Amino acid sequence: MSASHLRSVLAGVVGGCAMNLVMLMTFRFIGLGTDGKGILLNPEFQSRKLIAVWTELEPLPLVVNRPLPIILGIIGFGIVHAYLYRWLCPSWPTGVAKRGFRFALLVFVMTFLFWEFFTPFNQLGEPLGLIALELVFWALIALADGFAISAIMERGS
Repeated sequence: MSASHLRSVLAGVVGGCAMNLVMLMTFRFIGLGTDGKGILLNPEFQSRKLIAVWTELEPLPLVVNRPLPIILGIIGFGIVHAYLYRWLCPSWPTGVAKRGFRFALLVFVMTFLFWEFFTPFNQLGEPLGLIALELVFWALIALADGFAISAIMERGS
């Protein structure tokens, strides 16, 4: 494997790990709270349907009962993201911050914004206020991914 491919894989693993870590800090610790009764599953604010999907309807999401495949999958997405970054960044202004922010914006709009619109809003009836909070979480996750990948890919450039 060439040095450029090794760098892409390393950047992707780091980006995927960054996404996993920020997801843990935002959705788990802030959104669900350390007791699992945070705002994202609070029936006073959240749709009953979304709560049921995450806590009652079998099978529960893998991330609840068996998170390892999801953690590894997100690292895999990080590797794909690094290759997309490698393909797109030559047309962008140079610099870790400029490229990292552009890539984060691309991931946010193409993935996370669409996800929140199509699934929590469309299918699960999540209230707009909680969708807005989750979009902040997703923006932080996209920034972690974009800046981690950019920092590795731009090192020594």
